[in-house]
Parts: sequence; structure tokens; C-alpha cells
Amino acid sequence: MSYLDEKVSRELIDRLIDLSFAEDIGDGDHTTLSCIPDDAMGASRLLIKEEGILAGIEIAKEVFRRFDPEMEVEVLIPDGSKVKPGDVAMIVRGKVRSLLQTERLMLNIMQRMSGIATMTARYVERLEGTRTRVLDTRKTTPGMRILEKMAVKIGGGVNHRIGLFDMILLKDNHVDFAGGIENAINRAREYCREKGKDLKIEIEVRNFEELERVLALGGVDRIMLDNFTPEDTRKAVEIVGGRVELESSGGITFDTLRDYAECGVDFISVGALTHSVKGLDMSFKAV
Repeated sequence: MSYLDEKVSRELIDRLIDLSFAEDIGDGDHTTLSCIPDDAMGASRLLIKEEGILAGIEIAKEVFRRFDPEMEVEVLIPDGSKVKPGDVAMIVRGKVRSLLQTERLMLNIMQRMSGIATMTARYVERLEGTRTRVLDTRKTTPGMRILEKMAVKIGGGVNHRIGLFDMILLKDNHVDFAGGIENAINRAREYCREKGKDLKIEIEVRNFEELERVLALGGVDRIMLDNFTPEDTRKAVEIVGGRVELESSGGITFDTLRDYAECGVDFISVGALTHSVKGLDMSFKAV
């Protein structure tokens, strides 16, 4: 993950898996416990039922390991691969009780992550030939942000900030509450100095007057052009002239994505990568 170290990522993933098992299994999977002997052994395969980009295999392995360390996972297709109906991504062997109790959590994670990776890959392909990269946002499923942002990277996208802690993003409300662009930027810079924080600073602008004020003051690493038209975006790129990174955001669809990229912005942020994605269809069936 960008910004997050391995220790923090691992801790968040472990907590998510623990919570997920707690809400799903509770005091026991009584269906499985009532009809499957404890010593019954078996195998299940992950069957792909839809074209897309596979994501979540490594997290699935962690789900199995944390529930039952004796489960054996044979990965046949790695994360980031293109898959099609009929492909078998992995085979898992172990206690039948363990296979049945981990099935839904594993599928929930893999279907969601694969759907995001597939969507992201479509956006990345749409930008092919331009210098623009697609960014995710904080419009994620509560508790699943780390996994969803991993899926964006697997699909070829770029992570924006992970949360409120690893970048300063001065949006319209921050600017208005702070009393203006100059106050917001100056206070952010002073805060970083006082706290010894090495954080990038980005600011959102709503019009050309705000853009000119930001450029006159300086002190930011990136400017977000909020709800600019493609025509105004092109003009903004010319005004900035490469002095600072530019990000387009707000109301940009798959159909208009290329129009903004061809204006020459560095990034386009797309909330749809994570907030309105259909999971990739797959199933976990007994061998």
C-alpha cells in the first residue's frame, strides 16, 4: 500500500477478519456443526463465473489461515490476472467444517475486490496513451478501505490518501471555515512545521479566481479542480504551466474521463471505483 506500512495494514486486515467472523458465525455455525462430522475432510474450488480482473487471493489465504491454520490453499491464478467463466482460481483442502464456515467471508471479500479491480482496469484502459492516472477516493465501505484500495492498485489505479492522517486536503468547507484560501494554506503549512509532519498539501479550487490566488501564494503540492468543465480544465492546465500537480474531480464519468485526461491533468479522482461497484461473480464449490 502507498503511505501505509506493512504493520499498520496487517493490523487493520486482522481486525476486519476478526469482526467479520464475529458477525457471521457468532456462537457457532449451527447448520454446519449439526450435520458435518468434525473429522470430515474435503476440498472446494473457487470457480469464476464472469470476465474480469481477479483480486483478493492473498487476503483469502489470510482468511483461511486465521480460521484454521491447517487448511491448504493451492493458488492456480494470482491476483491481477484476467479471468473468464470456467476458470478455477484456487483449490482449498481441509476440514469440511472449516471450508463451509470460511466460504462466505472469502467470497464477500474476493467478489468485492475483484469487482473494484475490474472497474479500475476499465478506467485505466480508457486513459491509455495519456499521462493521466486514475485515483481512488475515501468513498469506501466502512472497515474495508484497505482491501478496496488494494484492489484499485491491483487493477492498475493509484491510491489517493488512505485516510485523514497521511495527507492534507483542503476542501471547500475547510477553506470556508478557515476564512479563505490564504488562511487555510498558511495554517496547514504552519501546522506541519509545528508537528514535524512531512505531509503533502492539496487544495480544492472552484473557479479561476481561487486558482490564481493559490498560485500567487504557493506552498501546495497539488491543486484539485472541482467540477471544472473540460474546456475550463484545459485553460487551467495552461495557466498552471506545470508548476504544480493538477487533479480533476467532481462529476466525471467513464464517458467523459478521456476528455479530461486529454486536457493534460496529472490525475483524475473517481469515487465510482469503490462506492458503486458490482462484485465479480464467482462461487466456492465442493470438489
